[in-house]
Amino acid sequence: MPDQYFSRAVEKAMLALESIRRSPQPLSLMEISSVLGLTKASAFRLLYTLEALHYLCKTNDGRYFAPPPTAHRDLLRVGVEPLERLGLEFCETASMAALFENHVEVLAVFESKQFLRMTNTPGRILPPNASSLGKAVTAFQPAEISEKLVRSYGTHRFTPNTITDEIELRKEFARIREQGFAEDQEESVNGARCFGAPILEPNGTAIGAVSLSLPLIRFRGKDQREMILKSVRKTARAIETRFN
Repeated sequence: MPDQYFSRAVEKAMLALESIRRSPQPLSLMEISSVLGLTKASAFRLLYTLEALHYLCKTNDGRYFAPPPTAHRDLLRVGVEPLERLGLEFCETASMAALFENHVEVLAVFESKQFLRMTNTPGRILPPNASSLGKAVTAFQPAEISEKLVRSYGTHRFTPNTITDEIELRKEFARIREQGFAEDQEESVNGARCFGAPILEPNGTAIGAVSLSLPLIRFRGKDQREMILKSVRKTARAIETRFN
């Protein structure tokens, strides 16, 4: 017998939120209406309401993503200016990510204006075994949290350089903790380099990370690497000072 108090509208709203939060990329109206089994008009009314109540946000091209929790909104608020300075310094793409319950997610992107550039998207879920942001956040977690992040995402192979062996990945996390930064050496995308540093809380765990990404064609070797790493770490420390 159907429960007379059960609201199908609330059920659909919760399903929409869960689907959007689980998606590695923002979802279109058509994609969400398909998941919900609703017409586009009905799905639009539901999504419009969730957006008006600030449970959802939209990208510039009209796709939906869930905004971060309050702590992450504070991180976003204090991190945008240092992130922009980092991107302008090198004319490359700068990104900031944060730790969520079971994944690492992009919060903000300052995209390079160069024709050939690396791109990123707010709301994108990051691989903890490949991206510099994902590795930087995962490495600076208690062992059980780090394990949870890896188990939740998996150790998928994106390129021949991706670390998929769990023993090697733990060694990589130990190196990142020792040196204070993470690198993506064509591990998530062929032809790209990325340098990331954790944003640490006072207890030494990472709430987030910042990174600078560039096409391999513009990577000029050791001296440039050192300059980028210095600025990426400086940016992370500036955000820490503002946040903590």
